[in-house]
Amino acid sequence: MGKRASETILTASLLVCGALVCLAFGKAEDKDQSLAKGMTERQRAIHALNRLTFGPRPGDLDRVLALGVDRWIDQQLHPDKIRDSAMEGRLAYFPTLRMSTRELVDNFPPPQVIKAVANGKQPLPSDSVKRAVYQRQLERYEQKQERKDSQASTGDAASDSEPVDRPAEQNFAGLLEMPPDQRFKTVLAMGPEQQGVLLTSLKGRSDELLTGMSPRQREVLRALNNPQQVVAQELSDAKLIRAVYSERQLQEVMTDFWFNHFNVFIGKGADRYLLTSYERDAIRPHLFGKFEDLLVATAKSPAMLFYLDNWLSVGPNSEMAMGIPKRPGGFGRRPRPVHPVSAKRSGLNENYGRELLELHTLGVNGGYTQKDVTEVARVFTGWTIKEPRKGGAFEFDERKHDPGDKFVLGHRIKSNGEKEGLQVLHLLAHNPSTAKFICTKLAVRFVSDDPPPSLVERMVQTFLKKDGDIREVLRTMLSCPEFWGSNEYRAKVKTPFEFVASSLRASGAEITDANPIIRQLQNMGMPLYGAQPPTGYSMKADTWVNSSALLERMNFALALTAGKLKGTQIDSDRLMPSAGSDPQQTLLTIESGLLAGDISKQTHDVIESRLEDPSISRRKLDDPARPPNTALIEGLLLGSPEFQRR
Repeated sequence: MGKRASETILTASLLVCGALVCLAFGKAEDKDQSLAKGMTERQRAIHALNRLTFGPRPGDLDRVLALGVDRWIDQQLHPDKIRDSAMEGRLAYFPTLRMSTRELVDNFPPPQVIKAVANGKQPLPSDSVKRAVYQRQLERYEQKQERKDSQASTGDAASDSEPVDRPAEQNFAGLLEMPPDQRFKTVLAMGPEQQGVLLTSLKGRSDELLTGMSPRQREVLRALNNPQQVVAQELSDAKLIRAVYSERQLQEVMTDFWFNHFNVFIGKGADRYLLTSYERDAIRPHLFGKFEDLLVATAKSPAMLFYLDNWLSVGPNSEMAMGIPKRPGGFGRRPRPVHPVSAKRSGLNENYGRELLELHTLGVNGGYTQKDVTEVARVFTGWTIKEPRKGGAFEFDERKHDPGDKFVLGHRIKSNGEKEGLQVLHLLAHNPSTAKFICTKLAVRFVSDDPPPSLVERMVQTFLKKDGDIREVLRTMLSCPEFWGSNEYRAKVKTPFEFVASSLRASGAEITDANPIIRQLQNMGMPLYGAQPPTGYSMKADTWVNSSALLERMNFALALTAGKLKGTQIDSDRLMPSAGSDPQQTLLTIESGLLAGDISKQTHDVIESRLEDPSISRRKLDDPARPPNTALIEGLLLGSPEFQRR
């Protein structure tokens, strides 16, 4: 596309964007009149798809109507009954998802492992493939050290930035013409310096090097550049791919919900490696089960223990704090009476105790005190990680545990080692304040930013009666008339992740490289696994509503439909199998395809008023019958108020 055409499209999008910004996140003025009497079956299907999935794909509405909305919901509540073999095929491209944390550290060594090898404290692996990755990182480490030494000798300020490989004039065309297996073996046989020259020379063209290789071969060559990034990138890629393509949509929505509830930031040290297991082993198995089981799984997860520093917490009166050496066989002294000791001096860490009460269970107004926070922190001393930077698992260290009875929420927790923590988690999981906090948060995600108290109360009663059964709580929510109320139809503003995923689903996109999309999410302020505070990302509109955010979304939608997102292809003509030259008819057809024709008069009129713009109509004096720009119309509709809401 030429510069003039690009400028014309930008002008058109800005004009439409300016008109839509006042509409996009406000209350809909002209909902379908049938909603005043309750939703039709078609509207129920649209509502269910918008709330329980990441948005409908082409054909989804017809499939749900054919099956029946209630039967479709029941299927989504039992994801194990839904075939999803195509999804498994897509996930096969991400081998790290199936590795243990120790395997991740072993195959994709972090800087501290490379430093240990460089200092002779750890041997190079015997496996030739792993060895190549280690040797490449050793060379980069040594370059970095040489740079620091040079800066120190000249008096310049030292830099912790990565060393830059010095490219040399070299022709790798012959390498790129080799069969994939031979190409892979040839790269591994190179010396670390030559590998650096190759990777630098092919920067921005790495696909040419990786074409035809197996998933494992591809990630090995990527690891030559940055091992840690491979682990994080595959985790992020898989999250997006699952959201877009999985048939088990409610399962993916609930994974996103619970991960956000028990948030862990991927950028904190060892969590770059621990997060893969955290989502796979702690979150996913418990999505629809008992809340207590999910609570215990997250509490024992090395990722959570590391993120909130509980693995470092030492009881003020523990054997470790008192300096009592470990006895043969692992036995220390008997517990002694507890005396007040400075938490700062003792090493007691209250981070997890505070977030457990405030964010994971009771809520900020759940009836606990600072004394409860401290007592809970004492309870969880000793819940730690065995060799966290080597991918170690959960362990209970009696020597770190604070002896003596504790008092939490008025309950006496008798001194009982690791079982104290399980007792507190059980107490919290069955507390009415926890039931209300969790049910309210679920209702905010699925129903409304300010959910009806009557709906929340029915969910709470189910939570308490059914022992925190998450599936039953969801079933209660979905059976409530408030969920299907007319005020809730297309009323929830999508988060950036929901918007991007729904755009990709609605447009029938085929993703071969998710990285450019993931970078777009960073631009929108919602990097995957990138929420630093324990609160996670907000699910409410006020966090994401502003004109700048709308423009970012509009730019993404236009780039997607114009085919300007590298690694993502869509077929805009699928909505117009017999596209004519009438822009008005084209608009109606695309509205039907993307929004089931469910669009407000305001939005329709705003876009219709721009149809004669040359960037949309494509009309010229000598070519009045040229088909309109369906990609641009589709992009504008993806940026519309109706599509921004779910």
